[in-house]
Amino acid sequence: MYDLNGKIAIVTGAGGRHGIGRAIATRLASEGANVVVTDVPQSLDAIRAEDRQQGWEGLNSVAAEIEAMGRESLALFSDVSDSDQVDDMVGQALAKFGRIDILVNNAGSRPGKDRVLVVELEEEAFDEVMRVNVRGTYLVSRAVARHMTARGGGGKIINISSGAGKRGIARYAAYCASKFAVIGFTQAMAQEMAQHRVNVNAICPGLVDTERVDYIAAALAPEGESSEEYRAGMIADRAVRVPMGRVAQGDDIARMAAFLASAESDYVTGLSISVSGGSEMN
Repeated sequence: MYDLNGKIAIVTGAGGRHGIGRAIATRLASEGANVVVTDVPQSLDAIRAEDRQQGWEGLNSVAAEIEAMGRESLALFSDVSDSDQVDDMVGQALAKFGRIDILVNNAGSRPGKDRVLVVELEEEAFDEVMRVNVRGTYLVSRAVARHMTARGGGGKIINISSGAGKRGIARYAAYCASKFAVIGFTQAMAQEMAQHRVNVNAICPGLVDTERVDYIAAALAPEGESSEEYRAGMIADRAVRVPMGRVAQGDDIARMAAFLASAESDYVTGLSISVSGGSEMN
């Protein structure tokens, strides 16, 4: 276990019941952190019907889980690609808690029109991926880093990249480009922030069984095959190709995030760590 008592964390893209963001936010809370969770309002529209029937309410449910652990939480709707909204989000976090010690840039674009061949890729779809994955990571990191630099005392910034940020995949060109960019951004910022004792690292998951896989399957399923069938086949096929025999769950990523958020990682910065069961080893 890691001691995060008294630490204040922000986790973006945290509204999905089965998502990486929720898993990270609740894991940090279990380690003692108070957690600000954010997502876009559209995340409420993405709640699965069965989850909604069971009372899942997105960000508010995540905040309630954190508070049930005896921690404090703040749930905010914020578009990470909008600088005004980012500044407001960081301002509200500081108004409530007075400081930010940990940032996890987890918010990601919704898969869909970008999962096509490059010759078929529309500019709008490409720009949307870059807007959220790259611009969003930059804007939130900049705002939080300004605070960390001004107050002193160090901090942790954790960016969620991907195995697709280390290896190109057909029909994933926009996504790959964005996640490669996150790795380069991480390395550059790590060098800039080291003098302020702020560690900047990236996590590169393989396929994680989250709501996002629903959208990937809907985009890639061939004619005549339902997205549900394609999704099941995709998970099964990927599991066979992972040396550890399964695809990742959100908790797998959250364990690495907890380490990077803790004092145990104080001499680790600028890394892009694969959490993929051995399917990526660099």
